[in-house]
Amino acid sequence: MRVLVVSAPGVGHVFPIVPLTWALRAAGHDVLVATASAGLVVAGAGLPVVDVLPGYDMRQQFAQLREQHPHFAEMGTRRVRDVKEVGEFLPFLTRPLVPGVLAAAERFRPDVIVEGSMSGAGLIAAARLGVPRVGHGFGFVRPAGMTEMFREHMAAEFEQHGVGLPERMAHVDIAPPSMIAGEPEGWSMRYVPYNGGGVEPDSLGEIPDRPRVAVTLGTVAPTMNGLGPVERIIAAAPDVDAEFVLALGEKVALDSLGPLPSNVRAAGWIPLNSLLASSSLLIHHGGAGTAMTPLTMGVPQLVAPSGADRYINADAVQDRGIGLQVEESELDARVINQLLDEDKFRTTAAEVAAEVAAMPSPAEVAARVIDFVRG
Repeated sequence: MRVLVVSAPGVGHVFPIVPLTWALRAAGHDVLVATASAGLVVAGAGLPVVDVLPGYDMRQQFAQLREQHPHFAEMGTRRVRDVKEVGEFLPFLTRPLVPGVLAAAERFRPDVIVEGSMSGAGLIAAARLGVPRVGHGFGFVRPAGMTEMFREHMAAEFEQHGVGLPERMAHVDIAPPSMIAGEPEGWSMRYVPYNGGGVEPDSLGEIPDRPRVAVTLGTVAPTMNGLGPVERIIAAAPDVDAEFVLALGEKVALDSLGPLPSNVRAAGWIPLNSLLASSSLLIHHGGAGTAMTPLTMGVPQLVAPSGADRYINADAVQDRGIGLQVEESELDARVINQLLDEDKFRTTAAEVAAEVAAMPSPAEVAARVIDFVRG
């Protein structure tokens, strides 16, 4: 069977789909990933990838959108509790990909399209080819109404190609059931972290003599929202008996942060799951993949969300009791020490990790996808 995997052009959008894509390929199916810009890094997962919009730069697109549509900037800072509140913005990510995704689909002739739920180009391609579309969950965003939202806000594209929504659709829900309201929407699947490959630095193999606190802001937040949270953490670090590891990537300039305290070190890019294996706490911005990864490892979280879907993820973390949600101004030694000192966060995080481990594997869900396509 031929499977076209469609993703919005971002690292945080494409990485969560890798385990299911691997499972489909390992089961003998022919897969092709269609994305663009930063999403092309998924080629490092050993998957065939087609660039559906050569030369496209998502960061430049964001900058242009902020100039042309000042209200677009709200998406990066607004307290969104339901992603459909900013539904008008999501097509900005996926609309430019429609021609390339359609061309790839026409050439590849898939039997099914698997698509991240924050993207809509695959909806049009699936309807155009008359094949099923399987949505793939994104953090704790609830899928109900998402396809209709894309249909509404991309009406011109649907009408241009003479299609409506695909006749047959399904969804893969990666959120642990205990962290959502109501029942899972679609097929539950265990979240398996994919954060890219790489050689682990020697320092990760060292057993720290005090708690290790991992810090990350993902791949988008530093550009859109700045390094304010990191500055707050650095200021708090001397009053916390812990080692802080700043995993901010290679493209984030740290010169503005000045000299680092003796218990803080900048580590560049490290696969998050590798870093968390020896960490007692993760401090982050609330990105979907960043919030999901520690769930699999029983690591508590301190979340300072900065917009988009990040408040949704932060709410889920705090409501379940595996961490706390704070404003950037509240990132201080007191709250960091609270999360390191109180056992209840570690106990609850371990419960959720056990729950995640018991969920159906990507291999099991891959089989469900194929059964669904065969009818």
